[in-house]
Amino acid sequence: MGNICRSPTAEGVMRHLLREHGLEGEIEIDSAGTGGWHAGDPPDARATEAARRRGIVLEGAARKVRPADFSDYDLLLAADRENLADLRALATSDEARAKVRLLREFDPASSGDLDVPDPYYGGPDGFEDVLDLVEAACRGLLDEVR
Repeated sequence: MGNICRSPTAEGVMRHLLREHGLEGEIEIDSAGTGGWHAGDPPDARATEAARRRGIVLEGAARKVRPADFSDYDLLLAADRENLADLRALATSDEARAKVRLLREFDPASSGDLDVPDPYYGGPDGFEDVLDLVEAACRGLLDEVR
């Protein structure tokens, strides 16, 4: 949504996993939101702290999805069904829409609800839960792209 919680968490987790596997620089990663209200802001401090405790760095500045993202990237991953629908609505072709997937589709243990819950209005445990879900999905994604 705003690119300050779930998206930068997923970006940071994936970058961390790529470094662990010696693949840093092999795969281009970025994060963006479907809304622009936090554009230019750093990741949420609570998300950053939760990630830091796991040795994961969250950095960068929030930005909104650009039309060019659909041509620049092979996959555009959404945290939840609302953002999935928003991204598909932004896509200008069937080919672009086919690049849009839910992140948790890549978690081999996931079933049922594939949404990553938005921790923004909750307590600190929500950020830990998001990290657990995102890490499992990113590990599955890494397995698939390798």
